Amino acid sequence: MSDVAFDMIFKIIGGLAIFLLGMKNMSEGMQAVAGDGLRRMINAVTNNRFKACGMGVLVTSIVQSSSVTTVMVVGFVSAGLMSLTPAIGVIMGANVGTTITAWLLVLEIGKWGLPILGIAAFFYLFSKGERLRYIGMAIMGVGMVFFGLEMMKSGLKPMRTMPQFIEWFSHFQADSYWGILKCAMMGCVLTFIVQSSSATVGITMGLASSGIIGFPTAAALVLGENVGTTITALLASIGRSTDAKRAAYSHTIFNILGVIWITTVFLLYIKLITRVVGHDPGMMVLQDGKETFPYIQGGIALVHSGFNIANTLFFLPFVPLLAKLVIKLAPEKKEEEFTHLEYLDASMIDSPVLAIQESHTQIVRMGDHVDEMMTMLKTAITSKDIDEDLTRKIFHREEILDEVQKEVTEFLGHMFAGNMTADLVENCRMQLRMADEYESISDYVAMILKLHLKSKKTAVRFTEEGWRDMLSLHDKTADYIELVNLCVKEERSEGLTKARVNGDAITFDMKEARDKHLDRLAHKQTDPLASLIFIDMLNAYRRVKDHGLNIAEAVAGEK
Repeated sequence: MSDVAFDMIFKIIGGLAIFLLGMKNMSEGMQAVAGDGLRRMINAVTNNRFKACGMGVLVTSIVQSSSVTTVMVVGFVSAGLMSLTPAIGVIMGANVGTTITAWLLVLEIGKWGLPILGIAAFFYLFSKGERLRYIGMAIMGVGMVFFGLEMMKSGLKPMRTMPQFIEWFSHFQADSYWGILKCAMMGCVLTFIVQSSSATVGITMGLASSGIIGFPTAAALVLGENVGTTITALLASIGRSTDAKRAAYSHTIFNILGVIWITTVFLLYIKLITRVVGHDPGMMVLQDGKETFPYIQGGIALVHSGFNIANTLFFLPFVPLLAKLVIKLAPEKKEEEFTHLEYLDASMIDSPVLAIQESHTQIVRMGDHVDEMMTMLKTAITSKDIDEDLTRKIFHREEILDEVQKEVTEFLGHMFAGNMTADLVENCRMQLRMADEYESISDYVAMILKLHLKSKKTAVRFTEEGWRDMLSLHDKTADYIELVNLCVKEERSEGLTKARVNGDAITFDMKEARDKHLDRLAHKQTDPLASLIFIDMLNAYRRVKDHGLNIAEAVAGEK
């Protein structure tokens, strides 16, 4: 292989790597600066599909990745925190938001990429202020994106004089309907491999700017790249709930249908883009004796944005119909057990602000299931006979929560290795603590059930007064867990005062019930074995309360 070929390959690979790393730094820096504002935007998504679409545009513009946004949506739908219709709206908006990157690449500042990178790197490395540091990181990412793109362009230029590449690219010309489809499929495969539509749009711009491919071919490649980016969401939906699969399917169907209708009017679409640009985007211009294509990057960005905006406007009124279609494609499955908690997606770790939100949804789910365990426990201990099916469900749920706590711990542990603000680090620690506390509550619920089963099997009986005290303590503890769960869901730190007051009341009731029981034992009104079981059950309820209080303290930021 010649030196020219080696130089070309090294520049293309190195340029792509710098481009992708720049996208990552730009995204992480912008997310860190946006911080809680981004989380509030995510939580503000309502059932209004138009507002949801706008939120998808905003979030993806900040995150700079439609794949991250759609994976996040799949996670929220899976956790039951977002219904299908607004989820489809967010996904449609994400398709529009991701086109911002293409417009950044249109800016004629490629030669300034390295200076921007160098200056921003000093701010990133030496700034004491955290906010300024992450602003530097975002700008450094912008510089890397432009520098990487310039390297790719430089590496691609020699291809124009290589017969092998010219012959290979001649098979991908958008000069017929079949040719358009071939180019679209090529773009789809390329995006699937790279896992970033922004990167493949950058590669397409590099090929077009170097004169290797014409404008119609580049436009067809971009259409296919929109389909390729949907594969990330499909992969994220594997093993998830039925609703999560529906959200992923809607993303794929939406983009495929869009490509189908736009390819049928492809030539008219290209003429429209040419008219808007004012020049033939593929026109070559000589500058300082060099062949340049000054309009082609703008034309490609316009194709990208125009397609996604038109597709979104066209399909947004039909979101309910699309929802019905995916419901038929992914019908609800009958399950003997409750829907298991959905585990966290590792790809979200690259987006800390969104990852922390997804892990929060899982912790909220842990709280909901602990609450359900308390309800099932009440039914189990008040039943005349042992309910084998209900008993098995409670124990099985406790095992599931053990696994979820492990997943959350591993997920948040990986996040600590990334770039995070001090606030996000503290949030991670808080979530680790809450996950551990919820798992401990489930252990004590299972312990209470085991003690109840022991009392049934040994035929010991509690006094009527003692049993009334026990049920009263159960109800107050269950209400207490509901209060704590509300604090977690709404992230209300002010709920700690009420949690402490109610917690003290439960402790007082527990001690009073214990003292009365010991008095009955002293007067031989209860069996000694029953006494041991009774005291252990009271202590377990107090421990449930204690762990609930720890969760409320974590929400309030107390250590």
